Amino acid sequence: MAGAVLVLFGAVAIIAPLGLYLLVRAEHDDRETMGREAAERAARRDTPEDQHD
Repeated sequence: MAGAVLVLFGAVAIIAPLGLYLLVRAEHDDRETMGREAAERAARRDTPEDQHD
């Protein structure tokens, strides 16, 4: 019985980090890219889009 519990915890210790890694990679692959100007506008959001420096 103790051996089965040890094997179960060992499997969880290996599978859980791998599962988390795969979830993070999947989220990373779906990211949206944008240019510098669009990124600055999205980050600031305090000026109208048609205003330029």
